[in-house]
Amino acid sequence: MVDRIRWALLAVAVAVLVTFLLVQKQSTDVSYGQAPGAKDPIPEGSAGELSGATVPSTEQMTAMVKASAVVRLPGAIATWDDQAVKAAAGGTGYRVLVAPPGLKKADSTRVHDVDAATVRVVGTEVSGGILQASPDRASEWIREFATGDVTESLTTLVAHLNHQPEPPDQATIARRDPTAEELAATTTALRGTGRFIAPGATLKDAPATTAAFPGAQPLYVALPQQPIGQPLVHFGPALAKEFPGRPIVAVYGQWVEYDGPSAAAFSEVVTASFYGQFADRLSTYAYPQGNVLGAWLDRVTAIRYAGLFDRPLPYTPFDPLRVALPALPWLFAACAAGFLVLSARRVARPGRPTGAGVPARLAGLTALAVEISGLTDGASAAALTRGITQLTAAREAFTEKLPDRHVHGLLDAAESDLDTTAELLGRPDYRPAAFLQGRLA
Repeated sequence: MVDRIRWALLAVAVAVLVTFLLVQKQSTDVSYGQAPGAKDPIPEGSAGELSGATVPSTEQMTAMVKASAVVRLPGAIATWDDQAVKAAAGGTGYRVLVAPPGLKKADSTRVHDVDAATVRVVGTEVSGGILQASPDRASEWIREFATGDVTESLTTLVAHLNHQPEPPDQATIARRDPTAEELAATTTALRGTGRFIAPGATLKDAPATTAAFPGAQPLYVALPQQPIGQPLVHFGPALAKEFPGRPIVAVYGQWVEYDGPSAAAFSEVVTASFYGQFADRLSTYAYPQGNVLGAWLDRVTAIRYAGLFDRPLPYTPFDPLRVALPALPWLFAACAAGFLVLSARRVARPGRPTGAGVPARLAGLTALAVEISGLTDGASAAALTRGITQLTAAREAFTEKLPDRHVHGLLDAAESDLDTTAELLGRPDYRPAAFLQGRLA
């Protein structure tokens, strides 16, 4: 009986190998006119990111900085709380050079060559020496991109350069409901054209339909950079009541936020993903609001089509060849390994009994997920959501008595997501390896 199995495995391995080799295709595509090569980089300024602003020579700016502690070049947009920065400096001196966003590379280089400046601010990018201070959470991004407020980054960098204690975080930015006049003007424009563009906003047009919100026509509100120190108008909730079921996208300067259907499900994830990737470039350049909005809508589309929030995946016709080909090498390897094992008369060790260790791991990881659920926000919330999804799948697989290996694979994925969550929270005590120590013994 063993010999029959052994030779059957060998026959299957040979058949799989022959099949795999026969379906391989090798072709040559030669084009003498357009030989394949690396794509050309996007030319500087082609995306509207340059403001056209220029700066004086390095020598002139050096003289200006030596004559004044704070030098603001024409077109500069960054603002900050002077008292907070002075407190962070701890009585020591500092000199700030503030330049406009969207500089060409040569102008930006001249700004960074001004060694007399303790801190250089280009757009809303804050740097000093070889250091750069950057926000990493939504409460700081909204200040920077909606109002040009760089107090958080500036105080952190100044305190570090002067060896002072790190200042406390700023309070959450104040918001207010729109006045009756503001709401009336906005709703009138939205009912007419589907968009409200306030004076000073750079948004020229917005797509009437987008894959980001399938089956719904979004409404857009665009405002210029808002003044620092004043409550930010919160149009989203008020407009969501006026237009139930419609997606509401509000743009404040370079800050984009969403209200409407399923806002709680994906809005924070989109914000963390978009600004986590593009914040550095948005802070330095002067992209028109249309470019920022387009990139934001693309990110919403990508996240929705990823299937993370119960949105249907795009239909893909079933292709048996595409599905089977990746499995053929593994099938060959499995058959060959089985043949070798049986040929050597090796006795495989018995596998772990079904379900061994699963209840303990499942209970421990579930307890960990519950304990950290109240601490997450932004990117850490997304990682926790993935972990909980894997735990739910593992619980269902265990209940349905699926193979032990499958259940442990789901638990491994959940443990990895929870480990990422703890790392993003900066809580090593909540990493599964530490939290579960002693629980599974």
